[in-house]
Amino acid sequence: MTSNSVEPFAAVEIIAAKRERNELSDKQIDWTVDAFTRGAIADEQMSALLMAILLNGMNAREISRWTTAMINSGERMNWSMLDRPTADKHSTGGVGDKITLPLAPLVAACGGAVPQLSGRGLGHTGGTLDKLESIPGWRAELSNEEMLNVLKDTGAVICAAGAGLAPADKKLYALRDVTATVEAIPLIASSIMSKKIAEGTSALVLDVKTGSGAFMSDPKKAAELARTMVQLGVAAGVKTRALVTAMDVPLGLTAGNALEVRESIEVLAGGGPTDVVELTILLAREMIDAAGIVGKDPAVALQDGSAMDHWRRMIAAQGGDPHAKLPVAREQHLITAKNSGTMVTMDAMKVGVSAWRLGAGRSKQGEKVQAGAGIEMHAKPGDYVQAGAPLLTLHTDEPARFERALEILEGAISIEEGGTVNRLPLVIERIEG
Repeated sequence: MTSNSVEPFAAVEIIAAKRERNELSDKQIDWTVDAFTRGAIADEQMSALLMAILLNGMNAREISRWTTAMINSGERMNWSMLDRPTADKHSTGGVGDKITLPLAPLVAACGGAVPQLSGRGLGHTGGTLDKLESIPGWRAELSNEEMLNVLKDTGAVICAAGAGLAPADKKLYALRDVTATVEAIPLIASSIMSKKIAEGTSALVLDVKTGSGAFMSDPKKAAELARTMVQLGVAAGVKTRALVTAMDVPLGLTAGNALEVRESIEVLAGGGPTDVVELTILLAREMIDAAGIVGKDPAVALQDGSAMDHWRRMIAAQGGDPHAKLPVAREQHLITAKNSGTMVTMDAMKVGVSAWRLGAGRSKQGEKVQAGAGIEMHAKPGDYVQAGAPLLTLHTDEPARFERALEILEGAISIEEGGTVNRLPLVIERIEG
């Protein structure tokens, strides 16, 4: 560890400044992020600063500078050698949110290039890479050169962020996770946007989820996060816009890795659940518009087979077999309706936690997930169901997991004769920079 005598600042002064609700200067922020990345600020000191930021906040200039400092901790990617504009999407995550899977090849089929750096799941929200890894042979880890080659060949790539991209974020994220500071809007916004800006895309569409199954369950907080991130993108010269979208009910009819891949393939084949199709087309149109792409309409590309063609090429380019059978869990458990009526509610958070308990998610980084585990939904709020009709099928390789998964689903679904459904609209707000 470097001694503070040769450093321009002392960590304790910066912690005290934020504790007293003072603004941090650009130089203080640059030094803090750099010093923490190289180990000159101890974890316990950064933990104290993160808590002070959570409690006392940061203004727009501080958040922007913090984000820039995180970007500058690593490399910036550059796609200027591509013959088409780049566009990307980031979702804050939810239950059954498999939109990235059909969206990337769809935008590629409409004339864009999609360099999509994705993550793994933690807790009740599924990770895009975990879903794709259920495809035999598919690999998430690509070098920058491999990433560029896949993009040139197929127009879309979905892979893990390399170690060189915003390394400060990786270190900070691990600390936020264990210090109860994940919820701080300045820290969420800078974490997401440092990676997305460093990724080098020219246009970015943010899908900020809200409702019981979202990380930001309060729509007002979700909109605040969306606005903060749009401002950060615009300040960095990236055409950025955000949609605040519903996550009070799971998206689509599946939650779990291979189950969601199967549903994504249905969407690419011109079918699939209406909410997944609607949101995929909506986000694709936003990406194409933000990037200034004049090409095929996404609704057409889903129907004429071109999006599916790009999906197969993208999967094959990353070592996957697009025609291979997807893994299926060894055990199933069916839940049926106790009474007839309209399904009024389906709690997205409870469904997500249940899928996680079945083995679809992980409770700590590095844990293995089951490819076939998860939940299939046979009805959604607004549907009329008869007593005894199937509601959910639970999938897992380990039957011992059913008990804890069923425990969390207690009260997750309500069915009432003549009941009215009170749901969030699919898109609650649209924010453009």
